[in-house]
Amino acid sequence: MQFTSEQRLDDKVLEREFTLGEIPGTLWTSGSAPAPLILMAHNNGLPKAEPRLVARARYTAACGYAVATIDAAGCGDRPRSAADEQARADLRRALQAGEPADEIFESLVGPLVERAVPEWRTTLDALLSLPEIGGPVGYSGWTALGIRLVAVDPRIAAAGFFAGGYVPRTQREEARQVTIPLLFLLQWDDEGNPRQRALDLFDAFGSKEKTLHANMGGHTGTPWFEREDGDRFFGRHLK
Repeated sequence: MQFTSEQRLDDKVLEREFTLGEIPGTLWTSGSAPAPLILMAHNNGLPKAEPRLVARARYTAACGYAVATIDAAGCGDRPRSAADEQARADLRRALQAGEPADEIFESLVGPLVERAVPEWRTTLDALLSLPEIGGPVGYSGWTALGIRLVAVDPRIAAAGFFAGGYVPRTQREEARQVTIPLLFLLQWDDEGNPRQRALDLFDAFGSKEKTLHANMGGHTGTPWFEREDGDRFFGRHLK
């Protein structure tokens, strides 16, 4: 892991960009003591520099965590395959025409998850070797990626999933393998995420401790206080 830049932000959070082979990432930390780590991913391959993710990361770091995100293969500014580009073009056309898009989402999101999980695990290996990170590890964000990552990596002790992104059928089946404490956020009027599908997914998780937070509003309307509730959730399980 090579750090390529760093800056101290107004909230006293240290933001550092890094590369790990071909993987670009960002790490936010505050304070000097070894901190629990939270991996933070945006839905369906959006870039790590997406403003909503950065705002969540900075807030979480200021609460005493180390927070890391990456652009995995096919995500953010990483090169996309011809199949990725075709799926994205097909998806845009289907959404504009108001046509069903589940099969297109399957062809796009499924391969993204398959390629992303190994790179997230490689990144986790490198992060846990840093002296400023003491574990344990949490995960926050993109549900499809999180389900697979939690299913295959026992180092993740608690997870917060956002119900706003498409979850492929494979990950819906794998949801039964998620047994760690879970906080699941649902926007009740999310125009791109059928409510019943999200509720069925919540029911499928195998966790004995799982909490559903549903708020009125559309896809980007998650209330600010959910960040505070998320901090309390991770505080119970990571500190």
